[in-house]
Amino acid sequence: MVSQLKVTGFASSSPAVLRHPLLQTIEGTVQVYTSIHRSFFTNVMVQALRTAEQGKPALIVQFLKGGMDQGPNQPMQLGQNLDWIRCALPYCIHEAPASPEARQAVADLWQHTQAVVNKGRYGLVVLDELSLAVHYGLIAADDVVDLLRHRPPQIDIILTGPEMPEALLTVADQVTEFRRNFSA
Repeated sequence: MVSQLKVTGFASSSPAVLRHPLLQTIEGTVQVYTSIHRSFFTNVMVQALRTAEQGKPALIVQFLKGGMDQGPNQPMQLGQNLDWIRCALPYCIHEAPASPEARQAVADLWQHTQAVVNKGRYGLVVLDELSLAVHYGLIAADDVVDLLRHRPPQIDIILTGPEMPEALLTVADQVTEFRRNFSA
C-alpha cells in the first residue's frame, strides 16, 4: 500500500510529500487482559501467532518468567515472525520483594522492551504479567504509561496480568477481564 504521494512541479529542489488521509497507517491499540489470578491467556497467544502468521513481526515479553537462560540478548524465535523473551534468570519471580538479581534482570528486560518498541520493529508486542511487575515495584506504572503514549502509532500492545493498575486501564483501548473463579 502506498502511504505517500510525490508532488512535482515546485521550484524546491526536493519534492514535497503529501500524506493522504486514506493511505495512512492504521493506529495500533492498547489491549489489557486481566483476571483475579495469574494465568496464561490463550487468546493473547492466538493473537500473537495469528499476527506473526500474517507476516507482521510479533514479540512476547515475559517479565516474571525465567528458567530458560534467555534474557534480551537470547530471544527464542517461534517461527519466522514471532520472538519470545523471558528474564535472564534461572527461576521465576513469584512475589515481592524480589532479589537484587531479579530486579536487575527485569530492569534490563524493560529497557530492551522500550528500545524495540520505540524502533517500531514489531507490529504486536505482548507484555505478559506486566501488572505484577508494576505491583512488585519492578517497573514504574508511569514509565509504562509513557511508553504506551509515545510508541510508534502502528504498534498494537497487549498488557496481561492480575491487579492491573488503574493508570494502565485508563490508557487502554480495550479491557478484557476474565472472571472465572476456580475456588467455587
